[in-house]
Amino acid sequence: MSSAAAEAYITPEAYLASERRAKYKSEYINGEVLAMSGASNAHNIITVEITTELNIQLRPRGCFIYSGDMRVRTTPTGSYFYPDVAVVCDKPRFEDNVFDTLLNPILVVEVLSPSTETYDRGEKFAHYQELASLQEYILVSQDRIQVDHYRLMETQWVRKAFHTLEDVLLLNSIECKLPLQDIYARVTI
Repeated sequence: MSSAAAEAYITPEAYLASERRAKYKSEYINGEVLAMSGASNAHNIITVEITTELNIQLRPRGCFIYSGDMRVRTTPTGSYFYPDVAVVCDKPRFEDNVFDTLLNPILVVEVLSPSTETYDRGEKFAHYQELASLQEYILVSQDRIQVDHYRLMETQWVRKAFHTLEDVLLLNSIECKLPLQDIYARVTI
C-alpha cells in the first residue's frame, strides 16, 4: 500500500463516529468513504411503494421493514451501506446500543440509479453476499420496467428477471408477493 493510500484509509470506527454526526449519508467500503447522492422522484416513489406493500404483508408477522436511513454492516471488518429497503423477520440485531446499524437483514432492495447501477449489481452485491442472514437481493430499475431478483439457493445466487407489469415477484424468504404493477403504479416509464 502506498503512503498516500495509507493516509487515506479511514477505520470503520472513525467512519461510524463521523457518519453519526454527518448531515449527509455516506457508505463505507474497505477504508474508503463514498458520498451518496440524492434520489430522484421515481426512486423515492418506488422505494415507498415497496416499503408500503411489504409492511402491509409483514406487520402481522412481526417483521421489520427499514427504508433508506437504516445503515447495514456487511462484515465484521466494516463495510456499511444504506439499502433502499431492508427486511428482518428475526429479532433485529444491531452493531451497538445506538441501534442505527443493522446486522441481519434477510432481504435487501436497491432501486437502481443510472450512476449506481453497475456498482449495485457488482461490488455492492458482493459485499451484501457476506451477510450470513441474507436470502434475497432485489434490484429495481427506475427508468424501465425491470426487476432482478437474486435468491440464495443452497450456496448459489440464482437470478430471475421480471419485465412486465403483470409479473409478480415471489419473495420466499419472507413469504410475500410483490406485483410489479404495485411497484411501478405511480411512476411514468
